Amino acid sequence: MSENLSKEFIDIFKKNQRIVHKVCRIYTDNSDDHEDLFQEIAIQLWKSFSSFKGNSKFSTWMYKVALNTAITLFKTNNRKNSFQKVEINVSSLNVKVENYEDDEYKIKEMYKHIYEMSDIEKALIMMYLDDKSYREIGEILGITEGNARVKMNRAKNNLKLKINRKSNG
Repeated sequence: MSENLSKEFIDIFKKNQRIVHKVCRIYTDNSDDHEDLFQEIAIQLWKSFSSFKGNSKFSTWMYKVALNTAITLFKTNNRKNSFQKVEINVSSLNVKVENYEDDEYKIKEMYKHIYEMSDIEKALIMMYLDDKSYREIGEILGITEGNARVKMNRAKNNLKLKINRKSNG
């Protein structure tokens, strides 16, 4: 790769690296795994950067590569994920959670349930919490906007069931 292309990649990567960190947070449960996954995603982005044609936003392409890398890596290594604290707005999921002592506990419980979800559901919930549109979610996952809506509704309902089952159990 040329020096100009290398500099361009580094500049764009630095501006968008929060995307990689978000993906790492949702698919790992400790700092060592987070760092390993971050490096693997960075390598995959670097390897495929010359094929980025600009047909979509760089951030959309970055999400796609990051998610595919994380999902592939964890399927290959057959790793089991567990909880890690992440700051989010629980109310944005429209989940009815009752009888919990504080918001931090609600967040921990919600993320515990998210980690039990399928890889695609994790990705959907993460992008939803990141305020991605259904069009962007579809583009990142390689599905139609309508299919993204359907899958998102199923993922949210699945999460609601898990949370409500816990609060009623």
